[in-house]
Amino acid sequence: MAKWLFKSEPNVWSWDMQVAKGDVGEEWNGVRNYQARNNMRAMQIGDQGFFYHSNIGKEVVGIVEVCALSHQDSTTEDTRWDCVDIRAIRPLARPVTLAEVKADPRLSEMALVTSMRLSVQPVTEEEWKIICELGGVDP
Repeated sequence: MAKWLFKSEPNVWSWDMQVAKGDVGEEWNGVRNYQARNNMRAMQIGDQGFFYHSNIGKEVVGIVEVCALSHQDSTTEDTRWDCVDIRAIRPLARPVTLAEVKADPRLSEMALVTSMRLSVQPVTEEEWKIICELGGVDP
């Protein structure tokens, strides 16, 4: 299974809102970047990702799982834009801040550092393990 990171502004869509959707999950809609869209098109059911609060907080706060494959984004009639559905799996024991990620030399090549504006990004297995370790959860 591949690993991912989903960025959301918590004043628009927060971890608590994601958790409230339960096992049904929610569309990860509104993405208007081709690379992010292509990342979602590559996702499989059961792939996991980090839920990242951007702009406010700037921290990884939880783990989500893809629960519906790429499909037409319901927020637009433009057929170029797809989304997946994700559901919350568990929070991190403690959030991992962007400052911590940037300060850790093991994460210097992580997309969160090198492609900061990309809203849906891949995470390597090694990066996944490190963030989980920093966040106090098992990978």
